This record gives sequence, structure tokens and C-alpha cells, in this order.
Amino acid sequence: MTAAIPVGVTEQGPDRPPITMFGPDFPFPYDDYLASPAGLGSVPADVHGTEVAVIGGGLSGMVTAYELLRLGLKPVVYEAGEIGGRLRSVAFDGHPGTVAEMGAMRFPPSSRSFFHYVDKVGLRTKPFPNPLSPATPSTVIDLKGVSHYARTLDDLPDLYREVADAWRDTLVSLARLDEMQDAIRDRDVPTIKAIWDGLVQRYDNQTFYGFLCESPMFASFRRREVFGQVGFGTGGWDTDYPNSILEILRVVFTNADEDHRSIVGGSQLLPQRLWRRAPHDLSHWEPGTSLRDLHPGGVPRPAVRALHRTAPGNLTVTDTDGTIRSYPAAVFTAQSWMLLSRITVDESLFPTDTWTAIERTHYMGSSKLFALVDRPFWLDQDDRGRDRMSMTLTDRMPRGTYLLDDGPDRPAVMCLSYTWSDDSLKWLPLSTQERLDVILTSLQAVYPDVDVRRHIIATPEAISWETEPDFMGAFKANLPGHYRYQERLFTHFVQDRLPEAYRGLFLAGDDISWTAGWAEGAVQTALNAVWGVVHHLGGSSAPGNPGPGDRFDELKPFSFGED
Repeated sequence: MTAAIPVGVTEQGPDRPPITMFGPDFPFPYDDYLASPAGLGSVPADVHGTEVAVIGGGLSGMVTAYELLRLGLKPVVYEAGEIGGRLRSVAFDGHPGTVAEMGAMRFPPSSRSFFHYVDKVGLRTKPFPNPLSPATPSTVIDLKGVSHYARTLDDLPDLYREVADAWRDTLVSLARLDEMQDAIRDRDVPTIKAIWDGLVQRYDNQTFYGFLCESPMFASFRRREVFGQVGFGTGGWDTDYPNSILEILRVVFTNADEDHRSIVGGSQLLPQRLWRRAPHDLSHWEPGTSLRDLHPGGVPRPAVRALHRTAPGNLTVTDTDGTIRSYPAAVFTAQSWMLLSRITVDESLFPTDTWTAIERTHYMGSSKLFALVDRPFWLDQDDRGRDRMSMTLTDRMPRGTYLLDDGPDRPAVMCLSYTWSDDSLKWLPLSTQERLDVILTSLQAVYPDVDVRRHIIATPEAISWETEPDFMGAFKANLPGHYRYQERLFTHFVQDRLPEAYRGLFLAGDDISWTAGWAEGAVQTALNAVWGVVHHLGGSSAPGNPGPGDRFDELKPFSFGED
């Protein structure tokens, strides 16, 4: 979600702390927690080697399993497909070194816990070419049949600056943007909670669109229309308008829509390397032991077919091979809807209110289509001295087109279309080839002198996440009134308040987090689950480095109670 029309965030300076994804709902310093030389804690020696089921091999599952391995436990990972989840990097046929990022493809520096693991496994990153960013040679905004070419916001008509200013003024006047960002920089927990708790009470029932309509700066329908077509970021189009404004405020407060970076070689390398990496500070296992080493044949267990509780205090997993194993604790990191459809479960897994929250989860659909081309031909200059093609935002079918290259003489990748929600649904009946034909026809109207097709050198790759059987959507986006459900899911890791019959199974993943759709949420909820497992098995956090559960009463999210 990098800004096509910049928000105008509070001024950065060399002496100012950075804005990070610190809160606002649960302002726990996950990055400091990870960086502490004291480590995350320990379990009793007689618990070392205890098996813990980790269901789902995406980023959250790999972080969970990696940290449990370090603590001396034995994670048993179950995965229906490949290690990676929605960090899915697909190589083009005949070109194994070049990938299409079918899921997450850009990450904000404010995701400090996420980048902790990126750095740990030695991955490199580079700026992602979002609209109007310094990494983007040029941007074209094409609306209602009129195209505008720009290198900076100042190159666009005044209307776009007016919309950008209106968005910032709205955030400042209605959501206290500057005050909140200052508090996040300073990690001023009382101020963060005072501002945010007030906003939750005021806006839990408000849509993104309703919030705009509340602002005098967006009294003009034309401004709301342009803003919906161009957006505060690539995720801020009008397809987001029905969602809760709280979802949007979390993004802009924490700069999740700023200065994105991509992972060189593909984002799937992160969970794959965590799978293979041997931690240097193992508590129980032989030096050099990795997650892969603990799994026969170096592969995870297959998909889970059934999950239920068995006495005394066991969680029993049946996989698609028919193998049945029981565990004293388990972490479920797959998308929660799997518990409603793909996996046979019993109601004793969770309290009724938790089941209700799972059932009310609202997922956004998302589709992409990528093509590999012979070279970054878009950098050729036309007779006006402009790039032949540009990063494109449009109200036509593609919505967003991104141009990705590794140099002038190498094959390059075009994300020809990136759409969400209703826009994504328009592609569902179409094959990959049909999608390509529609997209190229649309782009031909924007770039009449460019023949994209003649540059394509490999079969295009497409995805619609809402039809992926083990996902059924790209990521969660809460609707108005869903805060109570989100609070139940996120706080589930603190289980002392639950009846004993419901303990031992922990939820993790970005859809459990407050920042669904962002990898940081997957990491943070994984760390919550690790704390929960350690606590459940009689362990504790390291002295001087309290975990998220230790500080829960101090930092816990606002609660509406039972009213």
C-alpha cells in the first residue's frame, strides 16, 4: 500500500525516531523483544523435545516453528502445499531465476519484526517501484479516458494535489494523525492508547467511505471519486471503501503504506530459509539442527484433515496421509476459515465467542497477472522524451500495472494487473489467456503505440486468491462493527482467563493480527503464540525481556465488553 497520492506524513529527520508498526491496538515492542540478547525465554528441561504441532507453513508458521526450535521444543509442521503460504514466488517456465510474486511483494520498513527475520537469514531488499515513488521512473494515472504522465505529484493537475491535501487534512482533523505518529515515534504508550481507544469507540461502526463523507474536505463527490480511483495507496482504492475505517487508520498511522521494499529473489525465500536455517543459540538440540532436520525426508507433514481435543489435555491431528498424532499444544497459523470447511473439527476447540469471530471473518479477494518480457522496453523514450510505458493506475480493468526490472539487458517482469475485491471478482470466469487479452486491450487504450505482446517470452502466471482452496481469500479486512471479533481473536493467546478445557491451541497468522495483509502481523501473532506455548508448558520469558503476555494487562486492546 504505498501512496499514489502521498499522505504527507509527519516530518522525518535524522534525530527523530522512525515510525514503526508499534500498535496502535496493542503497543508491544516486538522488535525490541526480538533484539534482546536475553532471548525469548525458556521451558523446563523435562519439557525439552516435546512435540508441538504447527499447522500451516507460511511466514507465521515458520516464525513460530523456528522460535520453538530455539527454545528446545520439537515443532511438527503441517503444510498443504509449499513452504511459504501467501509469500509465493513463482518462477516463469524456462526462466527459473525470475519470479512473479503472487502474494506479498512489498514490505514497509516500519515492519521492524519482519525485517528482523529478513536480516537474520541474509536476504537482500531493494526499493519497490510504487506509483510516484523515487524508485519509479514515471507514473501514468489514467481516469475516465484521460491520461496524465508524471514523475512527481507536482506533474499532475491541481486536482490531484487538492485530493492529497484533503486526505491529509482529514486524517489530521478527524483522526489526530500528527499526534498519533509522534506518539508512535516516541513509543508513548499512554498517548497511543488514549488516542486510539477514543477512535475505536467513535469509528468502529464507520466505513472508509463514510469517514471521507464526514470530512468537509471530501464534500465534493468528484474528490471522493478520484480518491477512490487513485487511492491513498495501492490498497486504498474504492474496493476498500466498504471496510472499517479503523483498518485504514492502522495503515497510515504506522507508515505501512510508505517506502516499500521487495525481496531480491522472491519473498518466499524468507520462510524457506527459516525452514532450513539452524539457529546459533539452540537450547536443547545438537548444533546445526534446523526445522528441516527434524522432519523425516526434510519435508513437512501433509495437510491436516481433522483436529480435535482428546483427554487428558491433548490436541489430536489427523493428516491427509491418515497419520494420527497427539500433542500437548498446537499453533494454528493457516487462514481461520479452514477450520470451517477444509478441516474436520469439533466445537470444543474454542469457546463459542471465538467460533463466532472466526465465522465473521471477512476476506478480501485479490487477483494478479504477471508476464515475463525480453527486456524493460518501457524505459525506451518516445518522441516526447517520455518513458514508453509507466507504472499505471487506471479505472480500466487492470487497475494497477507495475514494471519490475533488474537491469536494461535482462528479462523483466510486468505485473499487468493487480486488483482487489469486486475488481478481482471480474476476473474469476476468465482463463489466464483470456485475462491477458482483456488486460492488453485495456492497456492499448492507454498506450496506443506500445505492443506489449511481442515482448512476452514466457507463459503468463495468474492467480485469484479467493479460489485458492487452502486460502479462500487474500487477507482479512474487517467490516464496520467487527472490532469485537478482532479483539477476541488477537487476545486468544492469553489463555489463563479461559476454562482449562479450551487451552493449548493457539491462533496465529496475519488474519488474527490487527494488521491483516501485512507480513508484520504474521510475525507478531507468531511471537504471541510462541509466548502462549511456552507459558502453557510451564516455561517463562527471559528475565529483563518480558513477552507480550507478560505485559498484556498493561497494553491490552480496548474492549467494548459484552454490551
